[in-house]
Amino acid sequence: MLGKMKLENVRSLALMILLIAFSLFFMVLQAHTVHASSAITIDSHVEGQSVPVGVERISGTYTKTYNMEIVINGKKIVKVQTDDPNGDDTGIWYYDLDTSNYDGEIELMVKGQDTVSRSNAWSILHVNVDNAAANVPTVSIDYPADGSSVKGNVNIKIAVEAKNNIKRVEVRMNGGAWKEASLNNKHYKYKWDTSGIGDKTSSIETRAIDSRGNVGKSSTTYVKVGEGTNETTSAVDQDRSMWIWEKASYNLLLNPGSRKVLDAMAKDTTTFDQDPITTLYFGVDTFNGMDMLEDEREKVRDFVSWAHDSGYKIHALIAGGTNPPYFGAYTRYHDLAIKEFEKVLNYNISSSSNERFDGVNVDTEPYILPDFKSAYPSVQIQYLDYFEKLMQRRDTAGYNLLVGAAIPRWYDSSSSAENIDWNGDTKWMSQHIQDIADYISIMDYWDVADDSPGIIPDAQSEIDYANLIGKPNSVIIGVETKDIANSGDPETISFREEGRTYMEAELDKVYQAFNGEEAFGGIALHHYDEIRALPSAWGPNGYFWEPPADSTAPSAISENPAATGFDFQSIGIEYGRAFDNTEVESYNIYRSTSSDFTPDDSNLAGTARGLSYTDNGLLPNTKYYYKVAAVDVQGNIGPISDEASAVTDDTTLKPMIIDSMDVSYNESKGNVTLQVVDKDTLEGIQAEVHGRFTHMAGKYISVTTDEKGTAFAMSESVVENWGEIGFEPRRIVADGYYWAQAYDHPHQTSTTWSQEIYTVAEDAHVRGGSYADMNFGADTAIQIKDVSGSNYYDRLGFFKFDLSSFSGNAITSAVLYFYTSASVTNLPVTIAGLSTDSWMENSITWNNQPVLNDSAIIGSIDVSNAGWYSMDVTNFINSQMEDKVASFRLSDQAAKDSLIMIDSKENKNPAYLVIQ
Repeated sequence: MLGKMKLENVRSLALMILLIAFSLFFMVLQAHTVHASSAITIDSHVEGQSVPVGVERISGTYTKTYNMEIVINGKKIVKVQTDDPNGDDTGIWYYDLDTSNYDGEIELMVKGQDTVSRSNAWSILHVNVDNAAANVPTVSIDYPADGSSVKGNVNIKIAVEAKNNIKRVEVRMNGGAWKEASLNNKHYKYKWDTSGIGDKTSSIETRAIDSRGNVGKSSTTYVKVGEGTNETTSAVDQDRSMWIWEKASYNLLLNPGSRKVLDAMAKDTTTFDQDPITTLYFGVDTFNGMDMLEDEREKVRDFVSWAHDSGYKIHALIAGGTNPPYFGAYTRYHDLAIKEFEKVLNYNISSSSNERFDGVNVDTEPYILPDFKSAYPSVQIQYLDYFEKLMQRRDTAGYNLLVGAAIPRWYDSSSSAENIDWNGDTKWMSQHIQDIADYISIMDYWDVADDSPGIIPDAQSEIDYANLIGKPNSVIIGVETKDIANSGDPETISFREEGRTYMEAELDKVYQAFNGEEAFGGIALHHYDEIRALPSAWGPNGYFWEPPADSTAPSAISENPAATGFDFQSIGIEYGRAFDNTEVESYNIYRSTSSDFTPDDSNLAGTARGLSYTDNGLLPNTKYYYKVAAVDVQGNIGPISDEASAVTDDTTLKPMIIDSMDVSYNESKGNVTLQVVDKDTLEGIQAEVHGRFTHMAGKYISVTTDEKGTAFAMSESVVENWGEIGFEPRRIVADGYYWAQAYDHPHQTSTTWSQEIYTVAEDAHVRGGSYADMNFGADTAIQIKDVSGSNYYDRLGFFKFDLSSFSGNAITSAVLYFYTSASVTNLPVTIAGLSTDSWMENSITWNNQPVLNDSAIIGSIDVSNAGWYSMDVTNFINSQMEDKVASFRLSDQAAKDSLIMIDSKENKNPAYLVIQ
């Protein structure tokens, strides 16, 4: 077995495999790589190879890739095993595929994250297995035809193809009980009496069960009994909407107390001066083996009725019927995706009016697929075909069910979404979707409303197009509150760092911009779990939404934990659901290397929102013990579970840890200093550290430690009077080591601060020569320039700060910040403090500018690249505490004959003082 080969043999095999792979590269397309530094190959098999029934090892190589997974037939995602002899995210991967579960073609797609871009690299392979025992019957309805009209007694004819003997064929109408059909010649038949149904479109579903227990299901046939159902559909206002994914939706379904928390949060309009939630996008996909629309229809009816009685509209939230969900966009998976949609239709048909979903929000995201760009416009067209099929299914059924598409903001601007020729029209991807769907939910993910880029400008063209084609209320603008910075996306697409107060102020601008537009249907928030955890702002003065009071602890978990070792440093834990009179917020996972341990904060391994947890960064050849307890939204902890245990595998890699980490704030940025050491010797290690700042910052950084294992990094600029910034490492890589993060001390940390910030009150520049009597106080830039021997082209800048709100008579520190919008060549900007504050920005000129005392020069800053610059001005500010007004002059005393442009207060980055 590959996993037990000696290391030198593995390396030799890897080299041989790589040579073979390169020779086959141009004959067989096996890899889709998204970044030059990463690559994944599948080398154990060739495309289309036949494999035997049993366990078949699929293997290959990976380069500069991590988080390796394999997708099997678009239905299952599992982690693969990796052999990384040097700990550098390069090595051999393998997965033992049990082919006894499959018959026919098996599609295998291996993916992993690029170490640089954090986006996915891919490789694809198809193999075939001849295994009648796993053959799933193919079932179809030959009569009546889909969309036809029927009356009286209807003889339903069902065709079945299978490799095994058929044990039973069943049919159900309108979601009722399954009825057995009888074999009559080549067809199975069932006589359906439609009398008493009235004018209603009805659903017919069939399934076949073979002698080995394999179950095949048909697509749904919709037929009109009498006149059928002929309801009309038109988009309605959805302000505000909120996405609720399955980790929360199944709680709401199975634990009725969770509804108290949802209702309290959705209707609260005072905590953050926010608008109420009126529409719920409710996740209905299969979760932890449960399919709510099939397995728990009565509970779904109960929840939907509760939502309607409580004043909410509710849309079923589906993805693609596949795993991962975006595979549903591929034509080869359309049948799975459409059946997922049909489940919602069939549920509605089987339910009373108050129990029905008002709509379906379809969040299938084809742009995540590996060939969205490389095969343009193939995937785009496959997605449009898929969505058209969904709408045809709805229209055939004839029921009033709004169908909306969640789409990214760039479907009207990206080169991979332009000039899509589909159904005879060439348009933007967004326009095609708007033509098809009842509404769109734009994932208009920015953390600013009216900047460019920003929420308002990026939604404008969709608004305009909806108005053009006459679709009122059809554009929903979605915003993000999720902590997104761990992915390859920038922190600027989420309000996570800024907090709820800032977000609401920006959303007010969106309302102001679009409330007069007929096409505007409201704002949608992504998503419920993240919104509840979003404070007004991070830091000592921030506050969170407060759930209903509760002192009752959750129940014990319904199934005791089971622990399974995965490799040398990770163990998976699974457990049953707990219940509560309010919301079960999370599950505490406690870990020890001693049996019968007492759980407390000292051995808390982590928390999980769902019913599984992966414990990473453990030690090899070690037995670990686990216990689990549920925690509700008020922090009440339920009973501790029984103990589970598992043992980690062996490795030649040595463990390294973070031995110290300190986060500080220096008036405008967060700073982190940390040390990586050998866990056993505590000696420093030169390592690559990848991580991100947290709370008010979100910048993802990559740094290399020095020979002592020490590294330093800075966050993006965060200028606030008070706040909190933290740091969390995500990956640490060093030759011959692996990161034993479970033993970090600390694993992450943060710091808070309080200071006063004063934005410039007045600013202007003056210019010599023929401009000497002109005022430039309204300009968006402060210009600085000096030409030796003449003042004709010279320009000087002036800042004035009003410090009257400062309560003290002396300060500890003061730092002046200004922003340059363009690069220059090493220009020394001289900053001087003025003894007079009598000048005014709307009247200052070269000829009436204040006189400078030479002793007032504070210092110089070398300016080169665009960005923020700062200077300590503590002594000068203390000298201005009598009148609490401070003025500065900025000049180029070196006469470099270069122009520097500094943002004025009329621009987006005005100068400011930070005082402590």
